Amino acid sequence: MHSPAYLVAQDLTKQFPGTRAPSVDRASFTLERGSMLTLLGPSGCGKTTLLRMIAGLVTPDTGSLHVAGRAMTSVPLHQRNMGMVFQSYALFPHLSVARNIAFGLEVRGVDRATLKREVADMIALARLEGFEHRRVADLSGGQRQRVALARALAIRPDVLLLDEPLANLDVKLRDVMRTEIRSLQRRLGVTAIFVTHDQEEALSMADQVAVMSEGRIQQTGTPQDIYDRPKTRFVASFIGRGNFLDATWQSPGVASVEGIGKIGIPSSIAPWQGIRTFLLRPHHIQTGTPALCVGEIEEVVYTGERHTISVRVGPLVLSVECAARSGTTPIPGTEIPLFWHPEGLVLLDAEHP
Repeated sequence: MHSPAYLVAQDLTKQFPGTRAPSVDRASFTLERGSMLTLLGPSGCGKTTLLRMIAGLVTPDTGSLHVAGRAMTSVPLHQRNMGMVFQSYALFPHLSVARNIAFGLEVRGVDRATLKREVADMIALARLEGFEHRRVADLSGGQRQRVALARALAIRPDVLLLDEPLANLDVKLRDVMRTEIRSLQRRLGVTAIFVTHDQEEALSMADQVAVMSEGRIQQTGTPQDIYDRPKTRFVASFIGRGNFLDATWQSPGVASVEGIGKIGIPSSIAPWQGIRTFLLRPHHIQTGTPALCVGEIEEVVYTGERHTISVRVGPLVLSVECAARSGTTPIPGTEIPLFWHPEGLVLLDAEHP
Protein backbone atom coordinates (compact mmCIF):
# COMPACT_ATOMS: atom_id res chain seq x y z
CA MET A 1 0.00 0.00 0.00
CA HIS A 2 1.24 3.48 -0.90
CA SER A 3 1.72 5.89 1.98
CA PRO A 4 -0.26 9.13 1.62
CA ALA A 5 1.51 12.19 0.22
CA TYR A 6 3.11 14.40 2.87
CA LEU A 7 3.72 17.43 0.65
CA VAL A 8 1.29 18.29 -2.15
CA ALA A 9 1.94 21.14 -4.60
CA GLN A 10 -0.99 21.78 -6.94
CA ASP A 11 -0.87 24.07 -10.00
CA LEU A 12 1.62 26.54 -8.47
CA THR A 13 2.05 29.45 -10.89
CA LYS A 14 4.14 32.63 -10.73
CA GLN A 15 4.55 35.34 -13.36
CA PHE A 16 6.69 38.30 -12.39
CA PRO A 17 5.61 41.81 -13.54
CA GLY A 18 7.01 42.80 -16.93
CA THR A 19 7.74 39.22 -18.07
CA ARG A 20 6.19 37.58 -21.12
CA ALA A 21 5.64 34.13 -19.64
CA PRO A 22 5.25 32.61 -16.16
CA SER A 23 8.47 31.65 -14.36
CA VAL A 24 6.55 28.67 -12.98
CA ASP A 25 3.52 27.40 -14.89
CA ARG A 26 1.03 25.12 -13.08
CA ALA A 27 3.64 23.04 -11.25
CA SER A 28 2.17 20.02 -9.47
CA PHE A 29 3.86 17.18 -7.59
CA THR A 30 3.50 15.09 -4.44
CA LEU A 31 6.17 13.91 -2.04
CA GLU A 32 6.03 11.18 0.61
CA ARG A 33 7.27 11.85 4.12
CA GLY A 34 11.01 11.28 4.54
CA SER A 35 11.77 11.19 0.81
CA MET A 36 13.87 13.51 -1.34
CA LEU A 37 12.77 15.17 -4.58
CA THR A 38 15.24 16.85 -6.90
CA LEU A 39 14.04 19.66 -9.15
CA LEU A 40 16.22 19.33 -12.24
CA GLY A 41 16.48 21.56 -15.28
CA PRO A 42 18.57 24.16 -17.12
CA SER A 43 19.24 27.65 -15.72
CA GLY A 44 16.18 29.89 -15.88
CA CYS A 45 13.64 27.04 -16.04
CA GLY A 46 11.88 28.09 -12.80
CA LYS A 47 13.38 25.61 -10.30
CA THR A 48 14.47 28.22 -7.74
CA THR A 49 11.22 30.22 -8.07
CA LEU A 50 9.25 27.03 -7.36
CA LEU A 51 11.45 26.27 -4.33
CA ARG A 52 11.02 29.82 -3.05
CA MET A 53 7.23 29.52 -3.37
CA ILE A 54 7.36 26.38 -1.23
CA ALA A 55 9.56 28.20 1.32
CA GLY A 56 7.20 31.19 1.47
CA LEU A 57 9.76 33.63 0.00
CA VAL A 58 7.66 34.12 -3.16
CA THR A 59 3.85 34.30 -3.19
CA PRO A 60 2.23 32.21 -5.95
CA ASP A 61 -0.33 33.85 -8.26
CA THR A 62 -2.43 30.69 -8.20
CA GLY A 63 -2.22 27.15 -6.87
CA SER A 64 -1.96 25.54 -3.46
CA LEU A 65 0.56 23.89 -1.15
CA HIS A 66 -0.21 21.42 1.63
CA VAL A 67 2.25 19.91 4.12
CA ALA A 68 0.99 17.10 6.38
CA GLY A 69 -2.56 18.06 5.41
CA ARG A 70 -2.09 21.71 6.43
CA ALA A 71 -2.77 24.40 3.81
CA MET A 72 0.42 26.48 3.57
CA THR A 73 -0.25 28.92 0.72
CA SER A 74 -1.09 31.86 3.01
CA VAL A 75 1.13 30.82 5.96
CA PRO A 76 3.99 33.33 6.41
CA LEU A 77 7.59 32.25 5.98
CA HIS A 78 8.48 32.21 9.71
CA GLN A 79 5.55 29.91 10.55
CA ARG A 80 6.26 27.24 7.91
CA ASN A 81 9.00 25.40 9.85
CA MET A 82 11.10 24.87 6.75
CA GLY A 83 14.89 24.74 6.75
CA MET A 84 16.65 26.32 3.78
CA VAL A 85 20.21 25.90 2.49
CA PHE A 86 21.25 28.44 -0.14
CA GLN A 87 23.91 28.26 -2.85
CA SER A 88 25.77 31.09 -1.08
CA TYR A 89 25.22 29.37 2.34
CA ALA A 90 23.94 32.74 3.74
CA LEU A 91 25.91 32.27 6.98
CA PHE A 92 27.02 35.02 9.38
CA PRO A 93 30.79 35.23 8.74
CA HIS A 94 31.58 37.08 12.00
CA LEU A 95 29.78 34.52 14.20
CA SER A 96 31.16 31.17 15.38
CA VAL A 97 30.04 27.82 14.01
CA ALA A 98 27.95 27.16 17.14
CA ARG A 99 26.25 30.59 17.01
CA ASN A 100 25.38 30.11 13.32
CA ILE A 101 23.83 26.71 14.03
CA ALA A 102 21.94 28.14 17.03
CA PHE A 103 20.49 31.07 15.08
CA GLY A 104 17.15 29.49 14.05
CA LEU A 105 16.63 28.07 17.54
CA GLU A 106 17.33 31.46 19.16
CA VAL A 107 14.77 33.13 16.87
CA ARG A 108 12.22 30.54 18.03
CA GLY A 109 12.96 31.35 21.69
CA VAL A 110 14.15 27.85 22.61
CA ASP A 111 15.33 27.54 26.24
CA ARG A 112 19.05 27.52 26.96
CA ALA A 113 19.38 23.81 27.88
CA THR A 114 17.51 22.64 24.74
CA LEU A 115 19.53 25.06 22.60
CA LYS A 116 22.82 23.72 23.93
CA ARG A 117 21.73 20.11 23.43
CA GLU A 118 20.42 20.65 19.88
CA VAL A 119 23.54 22.56 18.79
CA ALA A 120 25.78 19.79 20.22
CA ASP A 121 23.70 17.15 18.39
CA MET A 122 23.99 19.03 15.10
CA ILE A 123 27.74 19.60 15.49
CA ALA A 124 28.22 15.86 16.00
CA LEU A 125 25.86 14.98 13.14
CA ALA A 126 27.64 17.35 10.72
CA ARG A 127 31.08 16.17 11.94
CA LEU A 128 32.12 19.65 13.08
CA GLU A 129 33.49 18.70 16.52
CA GLY A 130 36.40 20.97 17.45
CA PHE A 131 35.12 23.79 15.21
CA GLU A 132 32.38 25.07 17.56
CA HIS A 133 34.18 28.36 18.32
CA ARG A 134 35.81 28.83 14.91
CA ARG A 135 34.53 31.80 12.89
CA VAL A 136 32.70 30.77 9.73
CA ALA A 137 34.98 33.09 7.70
CA ASP A 138 37.92 30.82 8.62
CA LEU A 139 36.33 27.59 7.36
CA SER A 140 36.74 25.73 4.05
CA GLY A 141 33.90 25.52 1.51
CA GLY A 142 32.94 22.00 2.59
CA GLN A 143 32.90 22.98 6.28
CA ARG A 144 30.72 26.03 5.57
CA GLN A 145 28.35 23.80 3.65
CA ARG A 146 28.05 21.49 6.66
CA VAL A 147 27.40 24.47 8.98
CA ALA A 148 24.62 25.69 6.64
CA LEU A 149 23.12 22.19 6.63
CA ALA A 150 23.38 21.85 10.43
CA ARG A 151 21.71 25.26 10.91
CA ALA A 152 18.82 24.27 8.60
CA LEU A 153 18.37 20.91 10.36
CA ALA A 154 18.68 22.26 13.93
CA ILE A 155 15.10 23.57 13.87
CA ARG A 156 13.87 20.02 13.07
CA PRO A 157 12.17 21.27 9.89
CA ASP A 158 9.06 19.69 8.40
CA VAL A 159 10.70 20.18 4.98
CA LEU A 160 14.36 20.81 4.11
CA LEU A 161 14.87 22.98 1.00
CA LEU A 162 18.27 23.06 -0.75
CA ASP A 163 18.94 25.53 -3.58
CA GLU A 164 21.96 24.37 -5.65
CA PRO A 165 23.93 23.95 -2.39
CA LEU A 166 26.93 22.27 -4.04
CA ALA A 167 27.38 24.66 -6.98
CA ASN A 168 30.34 26.51 -5.42
CA LEU A 169 32.35 23.42 -4.50
CA ASP A 170 34.98 21.67 -6.59
CA VAL A 171 34.06 18.36 -8.25
CA LYS A 172 35.65 16.03 -5.68
CA LEU A 173 34.18 17.87 -2.68
CA ARG A 174 30.81 17.98 -4.42
CA ASP A 175 30.79 14.17 -4.62
CA VAL A 176 31.63 13.89 -0.90
CA MET A 177 28.97 16.44 0.13
CA ARG A 178 26.37 14.80 -2.10
CA THR A 179 26.81 11.54 -0.17
CA GLU A 180 26.81 13.37 3.19
CA ILE A 181 23.61 15.32 2.49
CA ARG A 182 21.81 12.19 1.32
CA SER A 183 22.96 10.16 4.32
CA LEU A 184 21.95 12.91 6.79
CA GLN A 185 18.56 13.31 5.13
CA ARG A 186 17.94 9.56 5.34
CA ARG A 187 19.14 9.22 8.93
CA LEU A 188 16.91 12.05 10.14
CA GLY A 189 14.01 11.00 7.91
CA VAL A 190 13.48 14.60 6.85
CA THR A 191 11.43 15.37 3.72
CA ALA A 192 13.64 17.32 1.31
CA ILE A 193 13.57 19.18 -2.02
CA PHE A 194 16.90 19.74 -3.74
CA VAL A 195 17.34 22.09 -6.72
CA THR A 196 20.10 21.30 -9.22
CA HIS A 197 20.99 21.63 -12.92
CA ASP A 198 23.39 18.68 -12.61
CA GLN A 199 21.79 15.45 -13.86
CA GLU A 200 24.26 13.17 -12.06
CA GLU A 201 23.50 14.95 -8.78
CA ALA A 202 19.76 14.61 -9.39
CA LEU A 203 19.85 10.91 -10.28
CA SER A 204 22.24 9.85 -7.51
CA MET A 205 20.53 11.70 -4.64
CA ALA A 206 16.81 11.53 -5.22
CA ASP A 207 13.88 9.23 -4.54
CA GLN A 208 11.94 11.28 -7.10
CA VAL A 209 13.13 13.60 -9.88
CA ALA A 210 11.01 16.38 -11.42
CA VAL A 211 12.46 17.63 -14.72
CA MET A 212 11.58 21.25 -15.51
CA SER A 213 11.70 23.26 -18.73
CA GLU A 214 10.37 26.80 -19.34
CA GLY A 215 8.47 26.89 -16.06
CA ARG A 216 6.75 23.55 -16.49
CA ILE A 217 7.38 20.17 -14.90
CA GLN A 218 7.87 17.90 -17.92
CA GLN A 219 8.02 14.61 -16.03
CA THR A 220 8.22 13.31 -12.47
CA GLY A 221 9.40 9.82 -11.56
CA THR A 222 12.10 7.73 -9.93
CA PRO A 223 15.64 8.34 -11.23
CA GLN A 224 15.42 5.04 -13.11
CA ASP A 225 12.06 5.95 -14.69
CA ILE A 226 13.35 9.31 -15.83
CA TYR A 227 16.49 7.80 -17.35
CA ASP A 228 15.06 4.59 -18.83
CA ARG A 229 11.56 5.76 -19.73
CA PRO A 230 11.63 9.49 -20.54
CA LYS A 231 8.36 10.73 -22.01
CA THR A 232 9.58 13.64 -24.14
CA ARG A 233 12.58 14.46 -26.29
CA PHE A 234 13.52 17.28 -23.87
CA VAL A 235 13.68 14.91 -20.88
CA ALA A 236 15.50 12.25 -22.93
CA SER A 237 18.15 14.70 -24.14
CA PHE A 238 18.56 16.54 -20.81
CA ILE A 239 19.18 13.30 -18.87
CA GLY A 240 22.09 11.33 -20.26
CA ARG A 241 23.07 10.96 -23.89
CA GLY A 242 20.74 9.61 -26.52
CA ASN A 243 20.25 8.75 -30.18
CA PHE A 244 16.95 9.83 -31.68
CA LEU A 245 15.51 7.71 -34.49
CA ASP A 246 12.61 9.16 -36.51
CA ALA A 247 10.48 6.20 -37.53
CA THR A 248 7.37 5.30 -39.51
CA TRP A 249 5.19 2.35 -38.50
CA GLN A 250 5.34 -0.67 -40.84
CA SER A 251 3.64 -3.61 -39.10
CA PRO A 252 3.38 -5.04 -35.56
CA GLY A 253 6.92 -5.12 -34.12
CA VAL A 254 8.45 -3.38 -37.17
CA ALA A 255 9.21 0.26 -38.02
CA SER A 256 11.31 1.96 -40.70
CA VAL A 257 14.07 4.49 -40.05
CA GLU A 258 15.62 6.54 -42.86
CA GLY A 259 19.23 5.49 -43.47
CA ILE A 260 18.82 2.23 -41.52
CA GLY A 261 15.73 0.63 -43.01
CA LYS A 262 13.45 -1.75 -41.12
CA ILE A 263 14.10 -2.23 -37.42
CA GLY A 264 12.45 -4.34 -34.73
CA ILE A 265 10.43 -2.44 -32.12
CA PRO A 266 8.62 -3.70 -29.01
CA SER A 267 5.53 -5.56 -30.29
CA SER A 268 3.37 -3.90 -27.60
CA ILE A 269 3.63 -0.53 -29.40
CA ALA A 270 0.39 0.42 -31.15
CA PRO A 271 0.37 1.67 -34.77
CA TRP A 272 0.86 5.43 -35.33
CA GLN A 273 0.42 7.84 -38.20
CA GLY A 274 3.27 9.90 -39.66
CA ILE A 275 6.67 10.03 -37.94
CA ARG A 276 7.39 9.27 -34.28
CA THR A 277 10.74 9.41 -32.47
CA PHE A 278 12.47 6.60 -30.60
CA LEU A 279 15.21 7.09 -28.01
CA LEU A 280 18.11 4.65 -28.13
CA ARG A 281 20.74 5.09 -25.39
CA PRO A 282 24.39 4.75 -26.57
CA HIS A 283 25.08 1.84 -24.19
CA HIS A 284 22.20 -0.16 -25.69
CA ILE A 285 23.99 -0.30 -29.08
CA GLN A 286 26.37 -3.23 -29.46
CA THR A 287 29.11 -3.75 -31.99
CA GLY A 288 29.48 -6.94 -34.03
CA THR A 289 27.18 -9.41 -35.70
CA PRO A 290 24.37 -10.12 -36.41
CA ALA A 291 24.44 -6.54 -37.74
CA LEU A 292 21.32 -4.42 -38.05
CA CYS A 293 23.33 -1.85 -39.94
CA VAL A 294 26.93 -1.03 -40.81
CA GLY A 295 28.39 2.45 -40.28
CA GLU A 296 31.67 4.30 -40.58
CA ILE A 297 33.51 5.44 -37.45
CA GLU A 298 33.90 9.23 -37.48
CA GLU A 299 35.28 9.94 -34.03
CA VAL A 300 36.44 8.05 -30.94
CA VAL A 301 36.58 9.56 -27.44
CA TYR A 302 38.44 7.55 -24.79
CA THR A 303 37.51 8.16 -21.13
CA GLY A 304 39.51 5.42 -19.42
CA GLU A 305 36.66 2.99 -18.76
CA ARG A 306 34.93 3.31 -22.10
CA HIS A 307 35.04 4.45 -25.69
CA THR A 308 32.34 6.76 -27.01
CA ILE A 309 32.23 6.23 -30.77
CA SER A 310 30.47 8.45 -33.32
CA VAL A 311 29.29 6.24 -36.19
CA ARG A 312 27.81 7.56 -39.45
CA VAL A 313 24.97 5.45 -40.81
CA GLY A 314 23.56 7.14 -43.91
CA PRO A 315 22.23 10.56 -42.83
CA LEU A 316 22.48 9.64 -39.12
CA VAL A 317 25.39 9.89 -36.71
CA LEU A 318 24.89 7.40 -33.86
CA SER A 319 26.66 7.64 -30.52
CA VAL A 320 27.83 4.22 -29.30
CA GLU A 321 29.35 3.46 -25.88
CA CYS A 322 31.38 0.36 -25.24
CA ALA A 323 33.83 -0.83 -22.60
CA ALA A 324 37.45 -0.02 -23.42
CA ARG A 325 39.50 -3.19 -23.75
CA SER A 326 43.29 -3.02 -23.92
CA GLY A 327 44.69 -3.34 -27.42
CA THR A 328 41.35 -2.74 -29.19
CA THR A 329 40.89 0.93 -30.02
CA PRO A 330 38.26 1.65 -32.71
CA ILE A 331 39.85 3.50 -35.67
CA PRO A 332 38.14 6.44 -37.42
CA GLY A 333 37.46 5.73 -41.11
CA THR A 334 36.83 2.01 -40.60
CA GLU A 335 33.48 0.25 -40.87
CA ILE A 336 31.72 -1.14 -37.81
CA PRO A 337 28.66 -3.44 -37.59
CA LEU A 338 25.97 -2.37 -35.08
CA PHE A 339 22.93 -4.05 -33.54
CA TRP A 340 20.53 -3.49 -30.65
CA HIS A 341 17.55 -5.24 -29.09
CA PRO A 342 14.05 -3.81 -29.70
CA GLU A 343 13.59 -3.56 -25.89
CA GLY A 344 16.31 -0.87 -25.85
CA LEU A 345 14.04 1.50 -27.83
CA VAL A 346 11.77 3.97 -26.01
CA LEU A 347 8.95 5.60 -27.99
CA LEU A 348 8.71 9.28 -27.02
CA ASP A 349 5.45 11.22 -26.80
CA ALA A 350 4.39 12.86 -30.06
CA GLU A 351 5.50 16.51 -30.09
CA HIS A 352 2.60 18.96 -30.16
CA PRO A 353 3.34 22.35 -31.74
